[in-house]
Amino acid sequence: MAQKNDTPILIIALIVGLGVVGFGLWWFLSRGEPEILPTNSATETQNAPANLGPVEERLSLGERLLIEEGATPEKRRAVTEIAEGNWQGAIADLEASLALNRNDPEALIYLNNARIAGQRAYTLAVSVPITTQLNGAQELLRGVAQAQQEINQQGGVKGTPIQILIANDANSPELAVEIAQNLVADDRVLGVIGHFSSGVSLAAAPIYENGQLVMISPTSTSVELSGKGSYIFRTVPSDRFTGTTLSRYLLQGLQKQKVAVFFNSNSSYSKSLKDSFTTALFADGGEVVSELDFASLMFSSSNAVQQATSQGAEAILLASDSTVFNAALDVIVINNRQLPLLGGDSLYKPEVLSVGGAKAQGMVVAIPWHFLANAQSPFAQQSLQLWGGQVNWRTALAYDGAKVLLEAIAREPSRSGIQETLVSPGFQVTGASGTLRFLPSGDRNQSLQLVEVQPGNNSGFGYDFVPLGE
Repeated sequence: MAQKNDTPILIIALIVGLGVVGFGLWWFLSRGEPEILPTNSATETQNAPANLGPVEERLSLGERLLIEEGATPEKRRAVTEIAEGNWQGAIADLEASLALNRNDPEALIYLNNARIAGQRAYTLAVSVPITTQLNGAQELLRGVAQAQQEINQQGGVKGTPIQILIANDANSPELAVEIAQNLVADDRVLGVIGHFSSGVSLAAAPIYENGQLVMISPTSTSVELSGKGSYIFRTVPSDRFTGTTLSRYLLQGLQKQKVAVFFNSNSSYSKSLKDSFTTALFADGGEVVSELDFASLMFSSSNAVQQATSQGAEAILLASDSTVFNAALDVIVINNRQLPLLGGDSLYKPEVLSVGGAKAQGMVVAIPWHFLANAQSPFAQQSLQLWGGQVNWRTALAYDGAKVLLEAIAREPSRSGIQETLVSPGFQVTGASGTLRFLPSGDRNQSLQLVEVQPGNNSGFGYDFVPLGE
């Protein structure tokens, strides 16, 4: 009888306990931190939905909401007002929305667009993977929004303001091709910033090349993109630079020669980084003792780590992409600092800090730019003021993509004029990550920044990515 009476009490206690734990987790993750943290990184979808509707519904100057998550009532109302041509109401509501959520780049872009409604404007497009990689999409949009804000506050490009058209390509090659076709057909669009992943940029590149519309990717690093056409550029260094940088650090910094490489054979980026690293390592006298494919049906993170160790690996290179990120994270945890870890820029994510934690300590990742290494630069200071937190390399290189196009527009505001400007020998512009100029291949010649996972309080997880040697 006593057991029966105790049962409801135990159930209530369990519910209360779970509620306390849940509230504690919510409180921890929702605290304001110096670094801008993702909104939904643990639940991001890697594959595009089967049907996102007509391509027109994935494009917006402000007349439709593309980022539903976290949208304030004011922002939702503003989108309707823009569609109806109520510019003053939209401006007021977007300003109110940004007062509540200052690091919302979609709202800032729509606000900048609304403020110049009815005026002659130059149009740039930015294509990002909103429905599958929301955090990455917002990081790119912040860079573009900041560049738009700066130029319009200065009176525009020789008196003409800039409006931004946002496109959601869902990180899908098929959808990106549709969007590229639409942008090529839209005479207003003078240039495109995007796309996010190498595979998507490679799929869309022929469309832009044939349509003679400049595409500048801030994040696609595959060597396959080099020389894809005279209208194809990128502000991020190719994997050749990343592979060489990581190889030299392995041999000279770690004094190790034998490495196991984890990669995804279904990813252009992953294969590109693997091949670039392997080529550089062999040239310098190192050895890859095993290649372990995340895409293999037989792949097991624990077995793979054990295999790497048994084959004499002295370090591990994680050449993973976003689609196998969770498997790479498992490798980090299972390895537990047994072997030194190296990684490409795809691993520059807060989950490495929050989930990997102490087991990721000492891991070294190659990225193009880091806030702490450039904290006193004008871009870093302005971004800190605008967004209320430290931005990452994706934001910086998207900003660079916009700066490049803005400078080219100032010289010759036409599609062909922009392309001719970018390939001219004397072209250069100062961006977030230094001086930008392009090689004949459309690549950028720039060194990489090595960052290491170390204990710290910047991210709020107890560990930070810190420039190596600091």
